[in-house]
Amino acid sequence: MNRTTLSLIAGATALAAVTGFAAVTSPDTSAPDATATAAELPVERTSLTCPTPSVSDLAETTYTSFTPVTKGTGSDGKAELRPAVTESTDGEDAKDGKGGKDGKTGKASGKGEKEAKAFLTAKEPGKPLAEDVSGSDSPALVGTADGKFAPGWTVQQTTEVAAGTGRGLLGAACTAPDTDFWFPGASTAADRTDYVHLVNPDDSAAVVDIELYGRDGALETTTGEGITVAPHSDDPVLLSTLTTEKLDNVTVHVSVRSGRVGASVQALDDKLGGDWLGASVDPAGSLVIPGIPKDATAVRLIAFAPGDADADLKVRLASPTGQITPAGNETLHLKAGMTGAVDLGDVMRGEPGSLVLTPTGRSVPVVAAVRVVRGKGAGQETAFIPATRPVGTRATVVDNRAKGTTLSLTAPFGAAEVKVTASAGSEGGTPATKSFTIKAGTTQQVEAPVPSGLKGTYALTVESVSGGEVHGARTITDAQDGVSAFTVQTLPDDRGTVAVPKADQDLSVLQQ
Repeated sequence: MNRTTLSLIAGATALAAVTGFAAVTSPDTSAPDATATAAELPVERTSLTCPTPSVSDLAETTYTSFTPVTKGTGSDGKAELRPAVTESTDGEDAKDGKGGKDGKTGKASGKGEKEAKAFLTAKEPGKPLAEDVSGSDSPALVGTADGKFAPGWTVQQTTEVAAGTGRGLLGAACTAPDTDFWFPGASTAADRTDYVHLVNPDDSAAVVDIELYGRDGALETTTGEGITVAPHSDDPVLLSTLTTEKLDNVTVHVSVRSGRVGASVQALDDKLGGDWLGASVDPAGSLVIPGIPKDATAVRLIAFAPGDADADLKVRLASPTGQITPAGNETLHLKAGMTGAVDLGDVMRGEPGSLVLTPTGRSVPVVAAVRVVRGKGAGQETAFIPATRPVGTRATVVDNRAKGTTLSLTAPFGAAEVKVTASAGSEGGTPATKSFTIKAGTTQQVEAPVPSGLKGTYALTVESVSGGEVHGARTITDAQDGVSAFTVQTLPDDRGTVAVPKADQDLSVLQQ
């Protein structure tokens, strides 16, 4: 085999190992018009991890799985979610306990184990499938999808907690395992209980470092280095056990020395409820944080510059009529390695919007997120929105309901046209599609389509048609005994296709 062929195979293998994505179908180079350009082909396999949803006995969690219909896939395949534990051959779980407040988790024994039974198995692309669980016994889940189920596979876990710390509506899109994550917006303060959940989907242990950064730089941590995450387990690490400093605004950096994990932060507040804090997009000079609800009563921006240079950012709010500057917060200066935060108050003033961060001069990579509060007094609730990738070719969000679902789209740098498709309902209903034009520099809370005859929940898929980049977010609201319960999920590109180079000759005949 020649060196070129070996390199292509090695590259595809590395891509599959790190991200869970792989497209191994070779393009047809026999056609006379084959060129050296890349072809976009559907991925053939992907994986996701879902953290343990709650330790509350009052928790009610719904998992929803969905794959949009994608052209060019085969007719077979499957998508399954399984508990992130192994089972002993005598029928008992091969683990010695559940994750608790000290951040410890059960470990598989490594003897007499078998794969856990499937928790949820998708039936067909284009139709969501939901499963409900109750209480605190719900484990973390890991899953894989291949064939026709792989491109754009999306899973959402939505949890309602009636009372206690973190009460309210908590939502998270299950994440692909990776090796590097940034979470601006966490806290080690006394009124917060924040966990970093590390889910290892693989057969070998992963070794992880957790670094914390506050307003004055890196925090001294006691046990944040070399954390071993056992195979097929979820290790919830309580942030306040890693440092003695009590800070409201902390940036968490999760880096993996060996293996890979899915990572997310569960942020629980004694008075303001709680939600999941997803990872920010990779450090970049310009960031977009979409879909801040119009009735937000308080908005806090948290940002961090991970390099060696300070960052100076313009802060703009993309409103329905255009970009405006928040009064008194025209710019944000970030010292290198230090977390910066600014309270924007009730900046929304009854209109939906998105924050657009751009460099005032030299571009310096940063990460960012916002904490959003709705309601007043004892009825307040919190959610988090990280900076996110554009919708790109296609993005999907699931567990949408007939009532309480809103979709916000922003075109920060140029007008754009998108197509929004509502899938069939999980229990019945006919798909529907609408097209929207988003003006440059604006955020629009669009009237998204709803399946006709809807029964159950449905998925919303946003596809770019023309124009500039679009960022999106979906909000679910659900009033609970006077509490303004809500959760927000962003819509990053689903990376359901991969570029595979075409060749104008058969390189396999070349010799070393």
